[in-house]
Amino acid sequence: SGTKLPVRRQRAAAERARLCPTYGGVAPTSADPSAAIDKPRRDSRCARARLVRATGTVVAHPQPETDLPRSGSTHRRQPATMERTCSLLVHLDKGVPPTQQEIQADLESGKPDRQIKGMKTLIMLMLNGEAFPSLLMTVIRFVAPSEDHELKKLACLYWETVDKHGEDGKLLPETILVCNALLQNLKHPNEYIRAYSLRFLCRVKEAEIIEPLIAAVKENLEHRHSLVRRTAVMAVFQISKEFGDDLLPDADELIEKFIQTETDAAARRNAFLMLYQCSQEKAIDYFAQNLDAVAKFGDGFQLVILELTRRVCRTDPSQKSRFIKIIFQLLQSPSSAVCYEAAWTLVSLSSAPTAVRAAAQTYTQLLNAESDNNVKLIVLEKLMAMRKHHAKVLQEVLMDILRALNSPNSSIRRKTLAIVMELVSPRNVSEVMLVLKKEIVKTQSKDVDKESATEYRAMLVKAIHTCAIKFANVADSVVHLLMDFLSSDGALDVVLFVREIVQIYPDMRRSILKKLVLCLSDIKAAPVYRVALWILGEYAEDAEIRDDAIDAIYECFGDLPFVEDSERKDGAEEEEEKSVSQVMSAPSTKVTVLADGTYATQTAFTAMEEVADSDDSVPTLRKLVLAGNYLLAASAVAALTKVILRLTKDKGDDDARVKDLSVQLLIVCCALIQAGKASKGTTRMDKDSYERISFCMRVLMDPTAQQEVASVLLNDCRATFCELIKHEHATAKATAKDKQSELVAQPDALISFRQLKARRVLGADDLDLDDEATLSLAAGKDKTPDFAEQLAHVYQLTGFSDPVYAETQITVHEYDIVLDILVINRTDQTLSNLTVELSTVGDLKLVERPQSYNIGPRDHRRFKANIKVSSTETGQIFGTVVYDSSTSAESTVINLNEIPVEIMDYIHPATCTDAVYRQMWAEFEWENKVGVNTLITDVDEFLDHIIESTNMNCLTPRFERGQSTFLAANLYAKSVFGEDALVNVSVEKVGNKVEGYIRIRAKTQGIALSIGDRITFVQKSRASE
Repeated sequence: SGTKLPVRRQRAAAERARLCPTYGGVAPTSADPSAAIDKPRRDSRCARARLVRATGTVVAHPQPETDLPRSGSTHRRQPATMERTCSLLVHLDKGVPPTQQEIQADLESGKPDRQIKGMKTLIMLMLNGEAFPSLLMTVIRFVAPSEDHELKKLACLYWETVDKHGEDGKLLPETILVCNALLQNLKHPNEYIRAYSLRFLCRVKEAEIIEPLIAAVKENLEHRHSLVRRTAVMAVFQISKEFGDDLLPDADELIEKFIQTETDAAARRNAFLMLYQCSQEKAIDYFAQNLDAVAKFGDGFQLVILELTRRVCRTDPSQKSRFIKIIFQLLQSPSSAVCYEAAWTLVSLSSAPTAVRAAAQTYTQLLNAESDNNVKLIVLEKLMAMRKHHAKVLQEVLMDILRALNSPNSSIRRKTLAIVMELVSPRNVSEVMLVLKKEIVKTQSKDVDKESATEYRAMLVKAIHTCAIKFANVADSVVHLLMDFLSSDGALDVVLFVREIVQIYPDMRRSILKKLVLCLSDIKAAPVYRVALWILGEYAEDAEIRDDAIDAIYECFGDLPFVEDSERKDGAEEEEEKSVSQVMSAPSTKVTVLADGTYATQTAFTAMEEVADSDDSVPTLRKLVLAGNYLLAASAVAALTKVILRLTKDKGDDDARVKDLSVQLLIVCCALIQAGKASKGTTRMDKDSYERISFCMRVLMDPTAQQEVASVLLNDCRATFCELIKHEHATAKATAKDKQSELVAQPDALISFRQLKARRVLGADDLDLDDEATLSLAAGKDKTPDFAEQLAHVYQLTGFSDPVYAETQITVHEYDIVLDILVINRTDQTLSNLTVELSTVGDLKLVERPQSYNIGPRDHRRFKANIKVSSTETGQIFGTVVYDSSTSAESTVINLNEIPVEIMDYIHPATCTDAVYRQMWAEFEWENKVGVNTLITDVDEFLDHIIESTNMNCLTPRFERGQSTFLAANLYAKSVFGEDALVNVSVEKVGNKVEGYIRIRAKTQGIALSIGDRITFVQKSRASE
């Protein structure tokens, strides 16, 4: 190999002399080299290029590809467009691009502004599918010798973009002149031109271009300007990495010598990075020699040190003690990035409590010191990951983590509370609850935004709820504080929390019920009222509390009757009666002149509005009932009925107090029914509320009915609620248990011992879990499908009798679809320019189009196409196969079968609270109502079929329904794009048939229609089966 490099240089010099012997020094020969070089080449991508110009799609620069080998020549097939690396993408706006002659005229004009315009146009057109092989020599002759800095930069972009290979796969002869131009740039007196040319060499993949420039690259390592030196180091690194020892056999020694004398921080960092990648032993030696000076080398160098530490300790764990000291020092670095990297490096190398405690303290300092919300979220994710293995250590810094609640960002607050709820323990629960109580008081401040304060208050209530359920000793200290918020936004979460506390902790019922009676008149929302009334009716067992509850409810009803406040009169009376009463003022008399000239006395009365009682004087419960919310009235009547039944059970039917309360409640019921019937429109009483109030009246008046339903009202309701609480707690425990018992590896999976492997065998698969090795997740391969699942996503595109058979396998990632297309030539002829043209329907966008191919007889090709998905909506992919045949002058077109893109690939089961579900149901404007049409005869079986078919989660608890033939359930799912899908199933078994409706609601029309179509399809398919 000692004569290999000189021979190659001699061959390159001879080729340069043959093509242009006096380039750059003496005038060129009379024979124009471009005349011999510019040969017409067949462009098989003309149709695709026209499509690119029409659509403006950005693609990487394509290369001509000839798949059939030629006799007497070696053939190397160029890679497909989407398989090539592309370091430059420029968008081309739609329009009519200039012609080749116009671009050539601009390049040959000699004026820098026109040449810059022509070069930009040429580069953009080439990046978007055009090929101008004849302009290569024009650029070399007229642009490369220019001294304009912008033109030199554009020339480097052009060298990067242009196709430097011929049809035979060999390098074009013109590249010798390109090497000459690059050599001049590397020796240019301007340091920025040198630096940009060195940066360009980092992206060159052809050894023939790099070889003549090696000496110039080495010379730039000693340049006076630091920018040139640091860029030269990266050029040496990339050349050594790409071509190995063929071009730079002494690269590591060269850089080792360079780093010993270099004073620039960036250049030193680049040099150490190369040593770390190419010669790890020399990098460790340099690190050991300069151990005390690492803190002065800058944050970039320190990050490389940490990366070296992880790699060395991964391959040789005995080296850990050598690096631990410097990692502890880097924890105090002024750079946040260095502190972060040092913290998780320390955790990955050591599980000692001292190391974990130091890392946790560093994380909490970053969490509270950094103002960037993204940094806070990243640190919180690391803390959540540490909690799995080091929860006890993190409990020591729990109060520092709670300081992150000062951030106004809701995501940060939510993640912080999630971590705190996992770390709370009997030792620190009192301190945590004290902080949470302070935070919930802050939400009442007038300075904060009302919407964000409501959301934050709901998070705090949920957190306090969780702590109160876990630790009974703190429930008493927070429940009374939370009940002060029954009149504000988020009161529903508070009253639901109170309801559960009353059931779980009987010792606290008396104090909570007293507080609830006092707060009853301050409640503003009807759902909160209904829950509060249910609590009073169910748990008001003490005589004193029972009397206070009855008085408080009647006080909220106000004075009887209700009909005066809601009555509406028809005809003239309705026009005369106003919303406010009017009285006549004292008459005013004046003399006026009539039309005939005579005098007359005119008396006028002015209508004056009587000052009515303000709205604050009317109880809120009365307002809500008269506004049409008779469901609330029925709830109040039911609560009073329970209280009276419980009093009857204690004192008997003949008790005077029982009779008085019963008569009083009957009068209220009659007044409510009278007001409901007198109202019109939306304020009229609904049938369900009327039946429920009538039922309560019958229970009070009929002793037989009272005996039959007393046990249901007094015992079964509470028992059902207890079952609901047990079900929720069991579900939460099961979810937590599933998270803890996630499958890490199969029982028969191979165990890899990294210490027993040779260092050269170690690869990306041997990364530690703590090294954030999420390579497969980033590539969309975190879950490898089995063979049967892959076959289920194979679609046949053409028929077996077509001359071209095509099929595709669809791989669905989070936000894109990859089509792996197989095309088989079933004829005995060569099919040239074969292209698969694809189009989409829906929110699908074709990102990269398949390239044209020449397919020989009975040959096949595999290629891929990427489709971007922007929303959860059912779409379709269709297209054609177009090719040229040697026996026909016209192109042949074969239509492809349509490929459906199912919505089920993008939605996943999710969960939410009932309050959030009801809020979304009220807000979403798109609804799709689907009738039930199935042969399934059982309502539970039908619900299971819908859940399985739509990939949704059932939020409604499922208990034993007994002989009931009705079923209503709420289903919920979330798409990968964050879209919510709500489904309500309401069915009834009539005879041997299930009837009813399924209602779908979503924020967008597409997801509502797509889920509706899916439900209709699965019903029909089940019916056909």
